[in-house]
Amino acid sequence: MTTQPNLLRNLSLVEISFYGIGTILGAGIYVLLGAVIAKSGAMTPWAFMLAAVVVCFSAYSYAQMARRFPRSAGEAVYIQEGLRCKQLATLAGFAISLGGIVSAATMARGFNSYFSVLINTPEGLTISLLVATLVGIAAWGVKQSVTLAILTTLLEIAGLFLVIIVSSDELSRGGIDWTVMVPPLTLPAFSAIASGAFLAFFAFIGFEDMVNMAEEVKHPERNLPWGIAIAVATTTLLYAAIAIIALSTIPMREIAGSEAPLALLIEHNSTLPVSSMALISLVAIINGALIQIVMVSRVLYGMARRNLAPAFLGTVHPRTRTPIPATLFAGLLVLSFALWLPVTTLAATTSALILLVFTLVNLALLFLNYREGKRRPLQLAIPFMGTLLCSGFLFVQLWSQ
Repeated sequence: MTTQPNLLRNLSLVEISFYGIGTILGAGIYVLLGAVIAKSGAMTPWAFMLAAVVVCFSAYSYAQMARRFPRSAGEAVYIQEGLRCKQLATLAGFAISLGGIVSAATMARGFNSYFSVLINTPEGLTISLLVATLVGIAAWGVKQSVTLAILTTLLEIAGLFLVIIVSSDELSRGGIDWTVMVPPLTLPAFSAIASGAFLAFFAFIGFEDMVNMAEEVKHPERNLPWGIAIAVATTTLLYAAIAIIALSTIPMREIAGSEAPLALLIEHNSTLPVSSMALISLVAIINGALIQIVMVSRVLYGMARRNLAPAFLGTVHPRTRTPIPATLFAGLLVLSFALWLPVTTLAATTSALILLVFTLVNLALLFLNYREGKRRPLQLAIPFMGTLLCSGFLFVQLWSQ
């Protein structure tokens, strides 16, 4: 009888933390900052901080569930164990997969837009070569995939530090007016912070991908919760710092609504060519797309192992120790979405799908804690607040559309 090989457990705390940081950073801060400033103005740093607080409730629920059930297809496992509903577990697994596929397809389209500035190639060829390359790396091995993700994450972080360094002279001349950023205790100020936080919330999405690597992480019961905490804390500090610099060095009317806010910061605060930030943005997009393909393949693999998806997706190659059928299937869907489907329309549903999954995971922890007799105030209050906040955000988004 042939034993089915398992995934290779060889990712350390440092590696899974960088994987999470890269997933959260993705292309978000490189695009979202201008939109948040347009909503929150001088209160933008508080909008990012409020979004981080909201995210922390769900991050706590994910960390607690990852400690108890360190398995691939994390969300599906958590919901099946907590809510004891196979249908909801299957829905959550496919929802998080669809969100990852649409996100990767959107990034592939974005890559083509940036790449065409440097080299003019046919859209279909550029996207096909990009997706094929990323699928090849993902199938090659998890160590190779995560190593590349770490290297590109370091470059993303370097891009943010580049913005901080080149802005230092402008900051020293003009200083930071902290009084402008102190929110008055008024309804309009709170409304501005809340509306910006709603947008900023999506700049923190990504930590949930980490739990789907659970079967490839060393000591996941310890390293996954710590990795999630490190990733969320690091990105919160970076976001707040960049927001303060942007508000202190560029007139608000110029950066508010900008689709390339970091390139604008480089152009305004230094003599460096704007193309340098465009190249870093390309790397950020590649990193984000690769991580999404790896994540989706692990979700599909984990679901297949629990009879929630077709069995062929649960096969691991004995040499690479990666789920090659699931990886190829994920790559095929990403390529199809990027080439033929209206990704811009589908991308609008990604955040709603993820908020739905967040709501169910928080609810699963709440039910599980209550059922197991873990009824201390915080053990019930935190997942309850996470459920309330995510379902509230979901309702607001659906209502606004």
